[in-house]
Amino acid sequence: MKVVREVEYGMCTVTCGVGIREVILTKGCPGSESKCVVRVEECRGPVDCGWGKPISESLDSVRLECVHTPPENRFKYVWKHIRPEQQPIILPNDSAVLEVHRQIHPSAFECDTLDNNEIVASVRFTVYTSNELQMQRSRRPDTDAVLVFVLTIGVVMCIFVIFVLIFIIINWAAVKTFWEAKVSATEVHSELTSVKHRQSSSFQQSTVEPHRREDDAASEWNE
Repeated sequence: MKVVREVEYGMCTVTCGVGIREVILTKGCPGSESKCVVRVEECRGPVDCGWGKPISESLDSVRLECVHTPPENRFKYVWKHIRPEQQPIILPNDSAVLEVHRQIHPSAFECDTLDNNEIVASVRFTVYTSNELQMQRSRRPDTDAVLVFVLTIGVVMCIFVIFVLIFIIINWAAVKTFWEAKVSATEVHSELTSVKHRQSSSFQQSTVEPHRREDDAASEWNE
């Protein structure tokens, strides 16, 4: 009896260049498993990976790495020194990692990863000067301190809200009684205010009526 097998593909490990993904069997797995991984295969995204980050750096040098998957030696790598408004210079280095010494001016590099003479990934790097790197590092502590402060305040507020909710749940009867008493007091205050307003209105009417009668009597006397 022939077993029908259906497969689906997992997410690619990269958003550009070359990566790997799982091939998952959704029907025909051994035992009672609903899904099982059959194999891992290569997957590819857009060739242009934009601007990358160094794998390590110091004040004197920086190490850059091309986009690749293991094994490293199955690809060919072409490093270029990018110059503004000029043709890039192809460097003799053909490995996946390039170590660059910092210059007095920032510089840019590009690495093309080739598979069977086809470019499958391309990434660029900016190598800053030592002074620029020191300035960047000096700015990070302030940003980190602000971020830590905001996160701390957020965590404290969350903990406070959680404790308030726990207190309300535990003492729900007392909280309910408190709110009922407060609502009753508000209603009583509203009724007293209404009564005072009605009494004031009736008092004003009672003081106006005698004056009207006197005015009517005076007008009759004059006639």
